[in-house]
Amino acid sequence: MQIEILISGFGGQGVLFAGQLLAYAGLDYDMHVTWIPSYGPEMRGGTAHCTTILSDEEIGSPEVRHPTAVMVMNLPSLDKYENLVKEGGILVVNTSLVDRLPERKDITVILVPANEIAEELGNRRLANMVMTGALIQKLGTITLDQLAKSLDNHIPEHRRDLLDANLVAMKRGAELAEGEAVTG
Repeated sequence: MQIEILISGFGGQGVLFAGQLLAYAGLDYDMHVTWIPSYGPEMRGGTAHCTTILSDEEIGSPEVRHPTAVMVMNLPSLDKYENLVKEGGILVVNTSLVDRLPERKDITVILVPANEIAEELGNRRLANMVMTGALIQKLGTITLDQLAKSLDNHIPEHRRDLLDANLVAMKRGAELAEGEAVTG
């Protein structure tokens, strides 16, 4: 089993952190992983994306051409990456910042109003964890409990005050994904 995940959005949306958390979870549960971040010079507000690969075997190359799953936080990311999702793959879309529906009919699409949910939870910076919870629920590779334990183990000390809020955000995303997925 090899799961290739691409996460994309504006800098400052927590795209890189979400991918890094998935990589940590893979490591914590004895998987082979790669995590490759990419961002423009204007980190906050510029474009950012990362790829994370989780595998039960050695990973031959960190390059990802047709990811198993794509998580897009904004419209430019949907426009750029929708067509790259592997047939039968998963596309998680932040409908708070995307004003069109995906066009693909051969993938599972999960529509998540991540920014609205994050605002309801009291912190707009939680949108990435809402999206990550939705993604994990549909992937089935790592459980929500495993992801939560990895977050607890790896969250930076200066962000520990956000641990509980992040856990709630991931759970909300997972609950939403359980009932909201649409296969094209």
